[in-house]
Amino acid sequence: MNPISDDAWSPWPPSDLAGRLKHASGVWYVVGGWALDLWHGTQTREHEDLEFAILPESMQEFREVLGELDFFTVHSEVIEHLAPTEVPPAHVSQLWGLDARNACWRIDMMLERGTSSTWIYKRDPSIQAPRSEIIRISDTGIPYLAPAAVLLFKAKYLRDKDEADFARALPRLDFAERETLRRWLDLAHPNHQWLAAL
Repeated sequence: MNPISDDAWSPWPPSDLAGRLKHASGVWYVVGGWALDLWHGTQTREHEDLEFAILPESMQEFREVLGELDFFTVHSEVIEHLAPTEVPPAHVSQLWGLDARNACWRIDMMLERGTSSTWIYKRDPSIQAPRSEIIRISDTGIPYLAPAAVLLFKAKYLRDKDEADFARALPRLDFAERETLRRWLDLAHPNHQWLAAL
């Protein structure tokens, strides 16, 4: 099975994903730009995809719940079909869900390496947080990654959308969130340009 173009995205909104996952027992939460918008309580910009994270041990459950999609591994810009019962290689942490009927990608499912009680930053395992603190719930009942963690991920690339997301989030970050992000940036990206603003 050959995937369609990697830019053929028509992502579900988080509410559609939440509706499909309402009976799932595994941990899941929205990440990326949509997580910030769930925190803001409104959509602030267009989103080219819908990213959410799960624990690897729950992958098969989520694939079954989202059985309307065909899944593909994504690593180093290579997209490969993943058979329904196949386990992705250990180095792969990203699966895209293809809506074959409508010829578009719907979701970007990330495999997080933490535990049921601890969130672990995949780029530096020394950065951790209690899952009960790092996963928030929106007013509409959708779980999402806390803003300090989302911005930590975004700090690496500093794309235009990342800079805009940081500028929009900064006035709303409380003291504890600013301190957390500052500490994590010191560890992961010393001398990062966002540190001065924090």
